[in-house]
Amino acid sequence: MKVEEIRALNDEEIARQLEAAHQELFDLRFRASTKQLVNHREIPRVKRTIARMETVLRERALAAE
Repeated sequence: MKVEEIRALNDEEIARQLEAAHQELFDLRFRASTKQLVNHREIPRVKRTIARMETVLRERALAAE
């Protein structure tokens, strides 16, 4: 998910997407530990998405102050 797409969402939608991304990261890590993960590049991709969402939320929080 790109930053422009994340910024188009409201805070509640970002929170839902963030929860889903955390769940996906958990599943990927679980599959990696059981040697069932085919594409290991998925883990950094999800981590980067989580960081982007948290950054947008932090930017909004600082702008509100």
